[in-house]
Amino acid sequence: MFVKSLTLTNYRNYERQKINFSEGLNVFWGDNAQGKTNIVEAIYCASLGHSHRTRQDTELIKWEKEAGRIALDYARSGVAGKVELTFAQNKRRQISLNSHPISLKDLIGNLNTVLFSPEDLFLIKGAPGERRRFLDREISQASPVYYHELIKYNRLIKERNALLKGIRERNTRPQMLDVWDPQVASSAAAIVQKRQATITQLNRLAAKIGKIISGDMENLRLEYEITGLSEKMTLEPEKWYNEKLAQGRETDIIRATTGIGPHRDDLIIKVNEVNLKTYGSQGQQRTGALALKLAELEFLHEATGEYPILLLDDVMSELDRDRRRELMSFIEKENIQTMITATDAAYFPEGLKARFFKVKQGAVEEKPAE
Repeated sequence: MFVKSLTLTNYRNYERQKINFSEGLNVFWGDNAQGKTNIVEAIYCASLGHSHRTRQDTELIKWEKEAGRIALDYARSGVAGKVELTFAQNKRRQISLNSHPISLKDLIGNLNTVLFSPEDLFLIKGAPGERRRFLDREISQASPVYYHELIKYNRLIKERNALLKGIRERNTRPQMLDVWDPQVASSAAAIVQKRQATITQLNRLAAKIGKIISGDMENLRLEYEITGLSEKMTLEPEKWYNEKLAQGRETDIIRATTGIGPHRDDLIIKVNEVNLKTYGSQGQQRTGALALKLAELEFLHEATGEYPILLLDDVMSELDRDRRRELMSFIEKENIQTMITATDAAYFPEGLKARFFKVKQGAVEEKPAE
């Protein structure tokens, strides 16, 4: 799997720009605020249908323009494909695959990407929602079945919460929950079982990657924390969720929200048995976040048979020299197509097999590092 070319039209600070990529390492270098991150963002958009920096499509359109467009040509298993996204003022985004209009759910999984940026430190330090989104995004790219189940579950929770509010306001009978709760329990069990199986696989990969990046100094391990579970689950997951939903009804009605389920769970990330969020140093948190992303890379490789596209946005400044060297060595050894942005070409060792692009004021020129 690799990206052949990217064409941006009235996207962010680009009026019209086409970039042809190497199948290996592609380095975009230059000063800050020139448009480097916009390139990485556009590839991410073509993969998952939205930006990692904003949920407002209007922010993706060049100033004073009515519409912006991303067109990306790629190859997967030797088969060519083309994704196009169009963003317009006061209109919904349009997505097409090989010139045929598609929905967001049909886009996910066609072009897989793994993105690592400085903001991903919030994966370690941030709220549980950040870690749930990481896990859901990863599994969804490998499993359309999981993605559809996740959409179903979120819809069920939204409808159950609306029902709880109606019961609290005495507009709906409490017995209506007898219809919804078994559906919620069934979907919750399916999601959690898939998440747990994924974490088992991730633990194996993260331990290996963490030692490579840290020079065999750190052991990364993940744990899945189920809300409301204090000991080992003794019932079948679906039965357990049915019981917990029944036990929590009174509280759920008072709060008009569902207090149990995968939408409340968390992913605990540890290095050498230390919880990174609570006790990890900033260096350990950076290494842990990077190792987790590279484990995601390996997970998608095992699940699909091909490496996803690795997007590294301004992360070289966050790593020390040894970790930068180990990262570049890993990418070259595995022959992973990578798009990486940096402000200083000195971050990259001499003799590195890469295509270098200078980015300046919304223009991209292939040019060796100075």
